[in-house]
Amino acid sequence: MQPEAWPPAPGAAEPWLSVAAAARRLGVAPATLRTWDRRYGIGPTGHTPGRHRRYSAEDLARLELMQRALVRGASPADAAAYAMSAVRSPAGALLAAVAGNGGAPARPSHGHSGRDENDSSDNNSSDNGCDDGSNDSNGDNGNGDAGRVRVGGRVLRLPGAGRAARGLGRAALALDAPTVYRLLEEAVATAGAESAWDDVVRPVLAAIGERWAHNGSGVEIEHLVSECVHPVFGARAAALRPTAPDARPILLGAMPGELHTLPLVALSAALAERGVVCRGLGANVPLEALVAAIRRTAPVAVVLWAQQPGAADADVLESLPRTRPRFRTFVAGPGWDDVELPERTARLPSLRAATATISDAVLV
Repeated sequence: MQPEAWPPAPGAAEPWLSVAAAARRLGVAPATLRTWDRRYGIGPTGHTPGRHRRYSAEDLARLELMQRALVRGASPADAAAYAMSAVRSPAGALLAAVAGNGGAPARPSHGHSGRDENDSSDNNSSDNGCDDGSNDSNGDNGNGDAGRVRVGGRVLRLPGAGRAARGLGRAALALDAPTVYRLLEEAVATAGAESAWDDVVRPVLAAIGERWAHNGSGVEIEHLVSECVHPVFGARAAALRPTAPDARPILLGAMPGELHTLPLVALSAALAERGVVCRGLGANVPLEALVAAIRRTAPVAVVLWAQQPGAADADVLESLPRTRPRFRTFVAGPGWDDVELPERTARLPSLRAATATISDAVLV
């Protein structure tokens, strides 16, 4: 039997890693590390031109500090400057910073980096996307210039998105669920459910959808983000759920055959913030179950979501029971775009419109 390889012998030197090995360790593309080295000077210690790059443990610790700052929303230049400032600290302190909770500042410095962050060319580059340096995804072109960003590369296109959305995109690409959770919780707590959805979640989901449409990849990213959004927005709705047992609720449900419910979770949280009582019925609600829920709860309104056109069935709307007092019927989602709706049925085009329309109908 071979002896255990861990722990190493006292005083054993850490092996130096190649670019490919270091990239795997960090979960980024090798071209990203070359770009960080070329643009921001954060590369392997003592690298000699013409020789292979080799990263020491301290080099990797410094790169991890930069990566954490990027996820927090810092620009690449500021993240690199922050990580490089650790050069002045002893190596042990640097490694301890990465291993502990202080790996990145709560709010990284955003001093001027020599480039205007609002420059359109910069906003469309991978530096302000999610996988920094991924416009090098085809490798260096020999002149030190990066290639053009492509949807199918290691990048989410987020032109015009804010820091929170870019940070979420980076964490999502890395499949870093703990960071995705934390960023979502911060966005909801600071900006509210509406803004967190419209300004942070939707841009990232749209970019993932664009990536999938381009080359069929990224389903795992969408699933991870969705699995994080559900509990975060659900917890917001639960924490603010109005305590009015006799109030007529809003019923939120997905059409029969419709499995997407994420926007309904966001709507529930946004309505809870306004004091509106909601009851979610979840995905794929059979017509019989929907009719039974309406008769038992006497809702003030019913909202039915359809993501896919095949799930948007106007006959289901016509089959809803008549109650006294009557309820209002709303539909939402792109599946309804080309469907002729029955009378007294209104379409909700966005989360903000839905929140305002329903609140006005209920809180009168």
